[in-house]
Amino acid sequence: MKNEATGHPPAVGETAVEEPLNRTPTEEASTSVREYSSGTVGAPLPGAEDTGGSRATGSRRRRRRRRAVLVALAALTAGGAVAAAAIGFSGESGASDGAGSSGLPPNTTRVTRQSLADVHRADGILGYGQSVTAFGRLPGTITAMPETGDRIARGKALYEVDNRPVILLYGSVPAYRALKDGVEGPDVQQLERNLSALGYTGFTVDEEFTDATADAVKEWQEDIGLEETGTVDLGRVVFAPGKVRIDGQEAEVSGQIGQGGKVLSYTGLEKAVTVELEVAEQRLAKEGSTVTVTLPDESVVKGRIEEVSTVIEPATGQEEASTKIELVVALTDRKAQKAADAYALASVNVDFVAQTRKDVLTVPVSALLALAEGGFGVEVVKDGTSSYAAVTTGLFADGRVEISGGGIAEGTTVGMAK
Repeated sequence: MKNEATGHPPAVGETAVEEPLNRTPTEEASTSVREYSSGTVGAPLPGAEDTGGSRATGSRRRRRRRRAVLVALAALTAGGAVAAAAIGFSGESGASDGAGSSGLPPNTTRVTRQSLADVHRADGILGYGQSVTAFGRLPGTITAMPETGDRIARGKALYEVDNRPVILLYGSVPAYRALKDGVEGPDVQQLERNLSALGYTGFTVDEEFTDATADAVKEWQEDIGLEETGTVDLGRVVFAPGKVRIDGQEAEVSGQIGQGGKVLSYTGLEKAVTVELEVAEQRLAKEGSTVTVTLPDESVVKGRIEEVSTVIEPATGQEEASTKIELVVALTDRKAQKAADAYALASVNVDFVAQTRKDVLTVPVSALLALAEGGFGVEVVKDGTSSYAAVTTGLFADGRVEISGGGIAEGTTVGMAK
């Protein structure tokens, strides 16, 4: 009588392995990985030759000695288990080799050489990336505010306090002090670069605020309706990387604002995707890494991780505090931006390549056997017989697994589960 799990009689002298009566859901899902005792590695398949003796008695004895069991995916490496479970062990089916009479595996496949990629998919929100809050540094009454969605360029008023504009300029260094004669630093050079871009001359763009710089500032102040002091007070300008889009209002016109009060929030103009990951997935969050973004119309565009930040949500009520990894993915070319322009706000899929293995030997996950002495093997079929060969597993991806070991080469025929 044949073993129900393997499709062939157990070998004489193998140790009995009792199958649990109550399987866990994980064990039920693991029907593609088979277990064999250590004595079978490298040996002919059971049933390949007659061992003699009473067939009926021997069959009953062998059944008592051994029952093949299906091994739970928890036996795989942690990464492999997750990958294999996700793909459901979908493998290639080969022609039947006559398992009913010869003891050969019911299906076969060949070892192939290819590249594997472990791809992780996460949900993302297509918008304009992270929002930045503008804080007021000039106390007074807000007399003018832009509307949500308005776009502001260099030299234009971001909002007004006491009927005097707060001006947007470009730069990466936040305004943190008054800029006046005798001050030096990269923030001075940033101011002078903006004055030059706005058409003011007569000074050298460097890190020194000189009398020539002050003269240019006075001319600029006259043009925008400010008192001509030659000093840029803290709070009179807001530096941003480029043009901004107003994302929301944090204060109201006619409202009073004090030092450090929230006024409005803004984003850049280019579309970007915000992704939230669990802390355990932090390995995916590498600045500069390339990802692919699938838009609602199923078109796929390229993206690049530009910002990575840790967001801590404090405990509220019955909810415990949580920590998330937040990413901003920039759409890196004109084609991607054009495709994204059709959507103001949309849910998208973002695919991260966690790991790749190039030019490796692979088999379907369902070709793996779990060996009783530990580790994994495959059933090598050759010249009408088969034997078990131990293998070392590598990356699990796309329903396949990277393998290596003695006697394993490209084109080798191996058995598969039904």
